[in-house]
Amino acid sequence: MSTLSLTFVHARYNLIETARIPVALIGSLVFPALALLFFVVPQRTVADNPDFATQAVVSLAVFAIMSNSLFSFGLNIAENREKPWDPYLRTLPAPGLARVFAQVFSTGTLGVAAIIPVIVIGGLFTAASASLPHILLGLVALSVGALPFMLIGICIGYALSAKAAIAVVQVVMFALAFAGGLFLPPVLFADWLNTLSKFLPSRQARELVIWAVQGGTLEPWVWIGVVVWTALMLGLALFLFRRDEGHRFR
Repeated sequence: MSTLSLTFVHARYNLIETARIPVALIGSLVFPALALLFFVVPQRTVADNPDFATQAVVSLAVFAIMSNSLFSFGLNIAENREKPWDPYLRTLPAPGLARVFAQVFSTGTLGVAAIIPVIVIGGLFTAASASLPHILLGLVALSVGALPFMLIGICIGYALSAKAAIAVVQVVMFALAFAGGLFLPPVLFADWLNTLSKFLPSRQARELVIWAVQGGTLEPWVWIGVVVWTALMLGLALFLFRRDEGHRFR
């Protein structure tokens, strides 16, 4: 079988394994939509303003992708490292890239499923609007902005045990969400917090997707930040992967 065929087979079984425990999907699939429904829709000043409502939908879509990426990569990798099945998989002749791409594909599928309720609720109950080309461009920007979160999740998964990873993922997720302007718009931030948030991948992803959906000027710190975070986390993920391999496969 080719690497591509193995990737789809492994991704399919990842999704089947996840679907066997439906409660595990609630956080990533339901929470962003509920946040929009309970905290944005009742605030008609925001919900009836096309610009504000669109930015709120974008922010919670970024949160949906971020939480799904952190939990899927961080917890799954940490749990798999503690199971005998994971070392066995590494002994098989299938290339490691197939497993990596399969994880990305399955996580991306769940991420798309997580943002659908957000988009539907935003379209039905708020004044959020965007043209089809801008929506498609926003999905591309969302995919690019998700890369740092996936890599952060990989780093957590290879650095910590499963029990520690749960706590760290939750802390990192909510810290990035609040400080990155995903729950509260940055315009309400104090000056020092607004400056600090510009260095966070969550704020950078938010601004990147808003630019893709609404247009305007893309500030250099947005795309530079995404590139820097992706490069740094990729380097750290490779280091932690090799360290883990050295610890467990000597």
